Amino acid sequence: MSDSLRNHQSIVLVGLMGSGKTTIGRLLARKLALPFFDSDHEIERRTGVRIPLIFDVEGESGFRQREAAVIADMMSAPSLVLATGGGAVIDPANRAAMKRGGWVVYLDVPIRQLYERTRNDPNRPLLQVADPLGRLGELRAQRDPLYREVADFILDGSRYHSSSAVNRILKEWEKQSASST
Repeated sequence: MSDSLRNHQSIVLVGLMGSGKTTIGRLLARKLALPFFDSDHEIERRTGVRIPLIFDVEGESGFRQREAAVIADMMSAPSLVLATGGGAVIDPANRAAMKRGGWVVYLDVPIRQLYERTRNDPNRPLLQVADPLGRLGELRAQRDPLYREVADFILDGSRYHSSSAVNRILKEWEKQSASST
């Protein structure tokens, strides 16, 4: 078990949009009796506007600044479950904060599955392009190495439904906790 897990007992979920971070995060938090936060929802709560509007007004860089502030705040709080936005790992400071403040799980889901889950969602500004499947492939190529770098555990999301994914994550979390004591 990492020092961050021992000290904070927080779990951070990373992965591409549509990988199930919010759904799995809520279930994990419920099972662990911990508060749950979704960094995208927290940005919307703090700003009072939807993420597509932030992208329209401030661009991706403005959104990423807001995202970094939320992640820093969340990672300074003990004992929570945090579902991050798909691009949160782009910022090295976010990756460092996640590693420092939590045990990080990468939900690795195949592109075709992600596409099926996100293709009709207008709240995915990065997929509002002519070829969303191709865009997902580009995002995966850019971000997969960063997800792997920050992850304490990688879950093959193509093999598990939400409840079984939660059980698998908890089993690994407990295993790593036991091996460090």
